[in-house]
Amino acid sequence: MTAGAPAAIPDGPYRPCVGVALFNDRGQVFIGRRKGLVADEAWQMPQGGIDPGETPLEAALRELREETGVSSVRLLGESEGWLAYDLPPAMLRPSWKGRYRGQTQKWFAFRLTGPESEIDVLEPAGGHAPEFDAWRWEALERTPELIISFKREVYREVAKTFAGFTNST
Repeated sequence: MTAGAPAAIPDGPYRPCVGVALFNDRGQVFIGRRKGLVADEAWQMPQGGIDPGETPLEAALRELREETGVSSVRLLGESEGWLAYDLPPAMLRPSWKGRYRGQTQKWFAFRLTGPESEIDVLEPAGGHAPEFDAWRWEALERTPELIISFKREVYREVAKTFAGFTNST
């Protein structure tokens, strides 16, 4: 894991991205199951790339809306630095046409302020293709064991960083 701004590395740059921890009023976090995967490691929190001219916060709000349909949120906090992970070698070429070694992410924590019915992973906002085929609320500290192995260290850091938001309201 790497802290600091996105930087190029000898084997290629990291793709700048955001991650979102969406909390309910019971202090649980949203996780979605990646579409078409049923393995225990298929779950993750919303995340995605930062578009040109977009701030990380703007990207986080957009990604949350595109992946979950949620727009009724209150910002709780953000990671101090950037967290990075490397893709396994077998995924380097298929992912992003081999341009990136992995991703570096700025993480944001939000509280859902609207009704839970706002969440729609099957037909998310703006006509975007669904990335998840199921979702649930989960204890933040359990998320590292539910994520694909190469992202676990980032999720451990996110769980530590946002642990204070697991209390209700």
